Amino acid sequence: AVGINAEYGDYCFSSPECMTIDERFDLEAKRKLWKLIAADMETQKDDPLLFPGKASDELLEKFPPTIIREVEFDMFITEATRLANRLRRAGRLLELIVIPGIPHTGTLHIDLKASKMDLNAFKTAINEYLI
Repeated sequence: AVGINAEYGDYCFSSPECMTIDERFDLEAKRKLWKLIAADMETQKDDPLLFPGKASDELLEKFPPTIIREVEFDMFITEATRLANRLRRAGRLLELIVIPGIPHTGTLHIDLKASKMDLNAFKTAINEYLI
């Protein structure tokens, strides 16, 4: 499995005061999106199918081998790092790739060195683990 700039838990529903500026970015839109995705947010708030970061350790051990790719100043970096640590302890993390120095959409700017670094890291991970 490959996770790319993804939200893995319900961190966006926590207190904004403990979030970085990047994590607070577009917070209300993220909350609304999750409420649209869930059939019933109140009953599904602990469902690992909706929020993989809430999976039990036993369920994480059954996850496929996983690569998580993030950027340093992404709004989802906290959740991605937490899930990567849990997957590593469960023996399911292949790689945690963090591209330094750029925000959420930074790799879309193909003229940046970081964008090229991201593409090369992603190609290497795919070739190493999935092909």
